[in-house]
Amino acid sequence: MEEQLYTIPVNDAFDSDCECPLCVMHRALEIDAIDFTMGPSYMDDDVRMETNKTGFCADHMKMLYAKGNRLGLGLMMHTHMQQVIKDVTTLQEKPVTGKSLFSKGRNPIAEYFDNLEKSCFICDRINRMFSRYVETIFYLYRKDKAFRDKFAACKGFCNNHYALLRERCESALSGKDREEFIKVTDKVYLDNMKRVCDDVEWFTDKFDYRNADAPWKNSKDALIRGILKLNGVKIEE
Repeated sequence: MEEQLYTIPVNDAFDSDCECPLCVMHRALEIDAIDFTMGPSYMDDDVRMETNKTGFCADHMKMLYAKGNRLGLGLMMHTHMQQVIKDVTTLQEKPVTGKSLFSKGRNPIAEYFDNLEKSCFICDRINRMFSRYVETIFYLYRKDKAFRDKFAACKGFCNNHYALLRERCESALSGKDREEFIKVTDKVYLDNMKRVCDDVEWFTDKFDYRNADAPWKNSKDALIRGILKLNGVKIEE
């Protein structure tokens, strides 16, 4: 079964001391995808054909630039720009007349760039693998009691990945497995969201002069953990 291939990274993520194991998995895949793209693969014809077509989203373009491989990025950027020029030239040459200008839908050039902005070689690569990781979570939940215990003891999930688990479990699990998964996931999410919420509250209370000498407890990094819970964004200190 394909899910068995991904049990190690999934278990590793749930073994880590984190506020969302799925964010850990997603971040690892993102780093791998950036390294792959900026490695020797940029000279591979199949990879270049794909990057020419999709390009990169703004966030991943910045990450690619930060890797420092100026030649590799320049080569991919050049051939991608050539593809854009070719595509736009074709769209510009399409005849338009009078009232029929946009009668069949949006302006084709605006639609082209809208679709291009939403496409990204890095995002596509991450999403393909991440989907397999999520399926592996359900596979392990069905097959491995040790993983079920680990899942129930984790520090919860960010909003987005909690919603993803609740949605995907409907088709990935059935019967008692699904009922138990929903019950456990709901509890893990709320218990840990409340925990971080309490930490954020104490963080703000510490600004009251009456609490100046009180201990910080677990609230020093509460904002960072709160951002991860709410937005799935890891802030580096």
